[in-house]
Amino acid sequence: MGTNIPRIVIGGLGGGSGKTIVSLGIIRTLRKKGLKVRPFKKGPDYIDASWLSLAAGVKACNLDPFFMDETFLLSLFYERALNFDISVIEGNRGIFDGLDVEGSCSTSHLAKTLNAPVTVVVDCTKVTRTVAALLLGLNQLEDDFRVRGVIFNRVAGPRHRKILTRSVEKYTDVEVLGSIPKLKTNPIPERYMGLISDKEYESEKSLDDLSYVVQDNVDIGGVVDIAKSSTPISTTPFPWPDLIIQDQVNIGVIKDSSLWFYYEENLEFLKRLGANLVEMSLLSRVDKNNKIHGLYLGGGFPETQAKGLSKMVEVRDWIRKMASMGMPIYAECGGLMYLCKEIVINDVSYPMAGIFPHRIEIYKKPQGHGYTRAEVVLKTPFFTQGARFVGHEFHYSRCVLQGSSCEFSLKLTRGSGILDKMDGLVFKNTFASYNHIHALHIPAWGKNFVRAAKVFKDHIVGPSKDKPCPKIEAIY
Repeated sequence: MGTNIPRIVIGGLGGGSGKTIVSLGIIRTLRKKGLKVRPFKKGPDYIDASWLSLAAGVKACNLDPFFMDETFLLSLFYERALNFDISVIEGNRGIFDGLDVEGSCSTSHLAKTLNAPVTVVVDCTKVTRTVAALLLGLNQLEDDFRVRGVIFNRVAGPRHRKILTRSVEKYTDVEVLGSIPKLKTNPIPERYMGLISDKEYESEKSLDDLSYVVQDNVDIGGVVDIAKSSTPISTTPFPWPDLIIQDQVNIGVIKDSSLWFYYEENLEFLKRLGANLVEMSLLSRVDKNNKIHGLYLGGGFPETQAKGLSKMVEVRDWIRKMASMGMPIYAECGGLMYLCKEIVINDVSYPMAGIFPHRIEIYKKPQGHGYTRAEVVLKTPFFTQGARFVGHEFHYSRCVLQGSSCEFSLKLTRGSGILDKMDGLVFKNTFASYNHIHALHIPAWGKNFVRAAKVFKDHIVGPSKDKPCPKIEAIY
């Protein structure tokens, strides 16, 4: 029989089409109408996912065909969407844009996996009847794919809207769901990595403003009707791992305006394995009462908070001391930047934790961008030697190595990494790389992380607690 789960994919013809703004406005409007909305973001994106979470009042879930096969994707979606009135899935890039000419890992790929109807947002700047041709083309490229609805964006005025609507209605069977006018100001400014962080902007006001725009210009009832036309889903909830330790460990997770890029599934994975997650900040004093057995530093924008980070000498000293004592520390991208000696911005140096002696330089263009494939070439507490996994990177910084030698733990067959497709710096039980990973793709990471924290916990209460914890090697 299956389960009825109303759902809709919001796609675009390319980046910058306005699908994120429209998705946010739709989600906030649905929420105001009393619906329980579960937001989803296709692909490796932390910023849009964070905005979607704020709009819905519930955490967004990233769905990425590159990290998970179709069975896992559908199972995860089912679990997250169950007991919600409607699910809104924001796509990325153009609808058919994937890894190859077949469109693998594209928004259309995800829509077909979820068997979810698609509405497309079209930037109509200086175009009218041609939109009908675009929609016809979208519906002819793949036999098992069809756009159900369209929302015009950046419409010049009533005459423009009228010609667009009549053209689509005459030549296609795609339902016109709305027409967003050109907005005088951008409700959410953009930066080099996409929308500006919600941590740095008046997010609630911006979302309410977008909701007003959608209420005035989009047939929200039509959106709900298309979502409700979804066929029932027949699957089972996602197979989360069993608890691996009974004696709970505390893993500190840095969450502040400098580092906040985390997949919710990564954090939930650690908790299900037996970790108590303790939120911490690099921008405030260290709580001496926190008994931390491991530390997780995600990605983010340390460069925007470099001055504040450099002033927190006590925090930098504490993290450096914990690394020297052999605490397992895992750092991704922004976390890597913080663990290096300094961040240099416009020739001004800001001291960081200094676990690694290298310099971080900020550039105007991406120094690494896209999916990655990695092989572990050096043992760490988190990965066994020879293990292979996929991830992604997106950074405008470069790690400039200092000193005559440097050992890397990862060799990339796809991606940039730190230098010559090598990534993954190691110091005792600290690991730092430009790679972001998804725990559901490589469950061994979480199991090894929690186990390493347990080893460290046992060490600091043992007879050798005043000595550094020996090197911990992954076993999963």
